[in-house]
Amino acid sequence: MNYFELFDIPVQLSVDTTPLHKKFVELSRKYHPDYFVNDEAAVQADVLEKSALLNKAWKAFKNPDETIKYVLQQKGLLEEEEKYELPPDFLMEVLEINEQLMDGDDPGVQASVKSAIENLQSEIYAPVEKTITNYQEGATSEKELLQVKAYYYKKKYLDRIRRELAGKT
Repeated sequence: MNYFELFDIPVQLSVDTTPLHKKFVELSRKYHPDYFVNDEAAVQADVLEKSALLNKAWKAFKNPDETIKYVLQQKGLLEEEEKYELPPDFLMEVLEINEQLMDGDDPGVQASVKSAIENLQSEIYAPVEKTITNYQEGATSEKELLQVKAYYYKKKYLDRIRRELAGKT
């Protein structure tokens, strides 16, 4: 059973958790291990497994990047600890941003870096926005999903720079 089957929702790259919260609470009660202490060991193990899966799913659904990662993994398009090669032009832009970041703790430099990150974020998101927001199982092509994969890895780079920048303020 995958995360989407557990919640009885279609596979999607962007999950709105607001309407799902009620379902999460309902499933949390349904699969709470304390309600099965008098059942057979096999039933207890099954409930424990579903409870753990539920918590992992909810955590992933609350984080858009984790949802994308999960779907790509389910499709066999992304592997844990994969060595993904990013395009040289993107790496050059990131290098320039990193160099600015290393230039110091000046608030002006930090604002410039933040602006550059946001611009690059918008630039890498634009080509995949429709795929992410309108994903349909069976209708979205592998080529489109591979573009989402490239976006996912680029965004990870930008998130790392954001964390560094946050550490300087």
